[in-house]
Amino acid sequence: MNDRPSILTRPAVAALLAIFCTLLWGSAYPAIKIGYRLFHVGSDDTAAKMAYAGLRFTLGGLLVLAIRPLMGKSQEGIRTLKRRHWKQIVILGLLQTTIHYSFFYIGLSYTSGSKGAIINASSVFFSALLAHFVYADDKITLRKGIGVVLGFSAVIFVNLDGDLTFSFLIQGEGFIILAALLHSSSGLYSKHIAKEVDPVLLTGLQLTVGGIVLLAIGLLMGAGFPRSDFKGYMLMLYLAALSSVAFSIWTGLLKYNKVSSITIYNSLIPVFGAILSGLFLKESIAGVRLLGAMVAVALGVVLVTYSSSKTPV
Repeated sequence: MNDRPSILTRPAVAALLAIFCTLLWGSAYPAIKIGYRLFHVGSDDTAAKMAYAGLRFTLGGLLVLAIRPLMGKSQEGIRTLKRRHWKQIVILGLLQTTIHYSFFYIGLSYTSGSKGAIINASSVFFSALLAHFVYADDKITLRKGIGVVLGFSAVIFVNLDGDLTFSFLIQGEGFIILAALLHSSSGLYSKHIAKEVDPVLLTGLQLTVGGIVLLAIGLLMGAGFPRSDFKGYMLMLYLAALSSVAFSIWTGLLKYNKVSSITIYNSLIPVFGAILSGLFLKESIAGVRLLGAMVAVALGVVLVTYSSSKTPV
């Protein structure tokens, strides 16, 4: 029997891999918007957006299921699922993938990638607020409260124009905020299901189910099956793979390390999202408001997610 500790327990390795995961997640913002162009998705073509998102998450879910055995997980897990588990998985897939990403993909098409990355980070703060009312041992502390205030302040700050007027589009920034709230709410439901179902299996199945429904909705609304050139298909494969690869690595990191020491790196997602949007979409990220919002939201995520608890949860 090999009792050697996993390489994932090494602080330097864990830090580099956690940063790599947040870099992958942050890269999704510009990648999605570039994909709209490569797949000829019009700004007002909701059906095409649904089909585009559905294809990505169907492929992503299948990739998670394919990677699962490489993580030492037995495929027997699917056979042990009961009828109530399948019902829960379908509900989660509809909430966390179909409905959540419908709002997210529509919203992101009406705003910049950098703003989208910062606003979407509000899911962390919604989660903290919801957990306060759901879990008796996860109340809002002074530290968390300051983090929540900072986070939502960043969302307001990033939507201010040069003359300090509020610039906010319901189907743009509004839909991304709604998507963040849906993500937080479904996350609590996912945590409940994960008590009985392997988290990796749960993620793969709910992404696949939710993605298929999302794709079907897009096709029924009149969209054609997403088509592009070689660059577009490679980008689609990247979008599908980044979630499955990042999630697989992240799951391993959480298994072998203190949870707070890993989740604190979530603060880098909006930062990477904004920086990469600036690089690939030629968006201006040098403005005082955007830089201030990036700092505020990152600090807010750190304050909310960091915990002194030594027990992984």
